[in-house]
Amino acid sequence: MSFDGERKDVFWMGNGPGVILLTEIPGITPDVAEFGRRIVKNGFTVALPNLFGEPGRPYSNSYALKSMMQACISKEFVTFALGKSSPVTSWLQKLVMVTADRCGGQGVGVIGMCLTGGFALTLAVNPLVKVPVMSQPSLPLPIGTKRKEDIGSSAEDLAIVKERIENDNLCVIGLRFTEDKFSPSERFRTLKESLGDGFLGVEIDNSQSNQHGISQSAHSVLTTDFTSTPDHPTLKAYDTVIEHLKERL
Repeated sequence: MSFDGERKDVFWMGNGPGVILLTEIPGITPDVAEFGRRIVKNGFTVALPNLFGEPGRPYSNSYALKSMMQACISKEFVTFALGKSSPVTSWLQKLVMVTADRCGGQGVGVIGMCLTGGFALTLAVNPLVKVPVMSQPSLPLPIGTKRKEDIGSSAEDLAIVKERIENDNLCVIGLRFTEDKFSPSERFRTLKESLGDGFLGVEIDNSQSNQHGISQSAHSVLTTDFTSTPDHPTLKAYDTVIEHLKERL
């Protein structure tokens, strides 16, 4: 799909209201694709744009490092700068409009993960985005106190989102594991301070000896570290997302 001369592949599946699923590092892995299929089974159309990586390639540490390095040098992603939205979100805003039109024009959900986690917040300036979900948002890369606290959005975009929370009852959902250094607690604290009751932060305990045996290195709430075991906190987090999508779309 091409917008303003920028072409990216977009994979579509399902019927019903639209949900844009933004892939995490390293790309559209089998785990990400399976997550998309779970959303489809709940009655939604999923649009999955290929922003980086090789679609279908399984996760490996070397592959993840390669994708991260490519993102860091790409002009589309703001990986270190403070208080800025990534330029790729302009392309994604066009995808929001296309998805809404294709799926009935009533609005869409946006789920960002890891590198793209904060994009859901930036895209929420668009009134067509009814459910923004930030799963383990990792930009800017949390090196130093200020970057840990930064939410990867410009002041102008944040002001519009706050206005939508007040006027449209918008709810921004955030998901993370408590020990995740790539998506630090300081970032969720900033989101709560900035958005107030308009931010629903779900933080899953993965501290040592946690009752569910979740690894302390867990990062991907909805994909790699997700489990469908009844009463598991990642399943509860997933159910929260699906409930909001069904209610608002």
